[in-house]
Amino acid sequence: MLKFIKFAGYLLLFGTILRSQSGFAEDTTISSAQIEKLLERLEAAESRIQELEQTKQLPAAPPKLKKAGSGVNDSEELLISNFRNTAGDPVFESRLSSLEEDWKKFSDSEQAKKAKEASKLTTMKITGRVHLDGWNFTNSTPGIAAFNNPAAPMDPENNLEFRRLRMGFAGDIKDNMLYKLEFDFDDANDPTIKDAYIGFKELPFFQTLLIGNQKRPLGMDHLNSSRYNTFLERPLVIEAFNQDARRLGIASYAVSEDETWNWRYGIYELENIANDSGYSGDAGQYSVNGRLAGTPWYDETSGGRGYLHLGIADMWAKPDGDVTATATNRNDARFRTRPEARSGSIRWLDTGAIAGADWFNTLGFEAMLNVGSFSVVSEYQVTKVGRGGDGPDLTFDGAYVQAGYFLTGEYQPINRRTGTIARVKPLENFFWVNTCDDDTASGWGAWQVAARYSYLNLTDGDIRGGDERNWTLGLVWWWNSHARMQFNYVHAEIDDRGPIDGYSGGKSDIFGVRFSTDF
Repeated sequence: MLKFIKFAGYLLLFGTILRSQSGFAEDTTISSAQIEKLLERLEAAESRIQELEQTKQLPAAPPKLKKAGSGVNDSEELLISNFRNTAGDPVFESRLSSLEEDWKKFSDSEQAKKAKEASKLTTMKITGRVHLDGWNFTNSTPGIAAFNNPAAPMDPENNLEFRRLRMGFAGDIKDNMLYKLEFDFDDANDPTIKDAYIGFKELPFFQTLLIGNQKRPLGMDHLNSSRYNTFLERPLVIEAFNQDARRLGIASYAVSEDETWNWRYGIYELENIANDSGYSGDAGQYSVNGRLAGTPWYDETSGGRGYLHLGIADMWAKPDGDVTATATNRNDARFRTRPEARSGSIRWLDTGAIAGADWFNTLGFEAMLNVGSFSVVSEYQVTKVGRGGDGPDLTFDGAYVQAGYFLTGEYQPINRRTGTIARVKPLENFFWVNTCDDDTASGWGAWQVAARYSYLNLTDGDIRGGDERNWTLGLVWWWNSHARMQFNYVHAEIDDRGPIDGYSGGKSDIFGVRFSTDF
């Protein structure tokens, strides 16, 4: 009898210890000190059992255990119940009740949930997005033709293309690892790498640590997913100073306990490996990036329909402006961008490779205010380039401000853990179907109107990259939370550009439409 009770008690304790040691910090419900107390209780219970056995107050054999329920907790509770009834001693019963209460506290704790999640095998979910764009360029002046194709001036051509055709895989790896792999097939002959990393989560101090190709933390509009951004293309300044955003690196992602503040920082290669999968060279060209963002005001009572987002980010980079044009590790200080539209492979604003640049620093500020269905966002970035003795240092800058309003009552959510906007959920999805009574039923979806002004100045000293100002009007029709149609009208004006075919400025009116979905 004594051996059975000891075995049952140790079995219960062993399960408790295993679950409490599932790799989580000391702030969880069952600590090492509490485990020691459980051991003391079990030893006391064992001593009492021996006394009862010597005085023959225990029954000769334990009652037969009933079949446990389907859940683990049912088995544990049944074991405890039979254990208590078998002992039959008030003191022993009191000690077991205390042990049972501790176990229930642990079972209901956040630690137990994390332990159960961490014990799962490697998981995988498939993700993807389809963005089909159409662009029309009208009223373009001769200067635009020169900027669009310097070798043989030509007006930008209208086009219909897949802007994004992405397929990805992401998931968790036992016990606290994660992974993501994503490719873009927008160019069927030359797929590009997007997110491609492995990482760790629930780490002390670092919280989440990612190793691989990932976005550099510079510019809220770049960190936002293209699935959620209001306009078809990102602002001039965002693309110019953090072109294509993703680089090979290692970075930490963290958030405060109340989710008011979040921060990320890391070190990245300067070379974009999207097409060639890696970097080779001895120049050691890299950037160090960091971003601090938060929502000092967030209206909990309305579920986040009101908030103020603020952020600051910085990038310090070490390029090599003296390598030869054929070097495999060529990563110059160069800033360029398209006109907030897909105008082809050539950027209308372009500083070219800045000779002698041995460092540059980009500082960015961001703010977003959302009140009900209305939101306004603005960012400013300034880049300073150091050239040693090859010329004076340079300063480039740019900014944008945009406002949006939902005509149908929705609002723009924000993800407080990442400091980026989140998925819009229409109050009513768009649909139009036949009904059983030979009638039709329909829903309007969500409608949002928006406007944006942006500028970028890439001309300073002997560098004439150009000065552009854009005015954009937008309309977004959300069919549901995962599909929408967007329309943009962009009026672009360029001045102070290094002369191409005799032109240093130009204007163009641009119309764009996108049909998109993601899963």
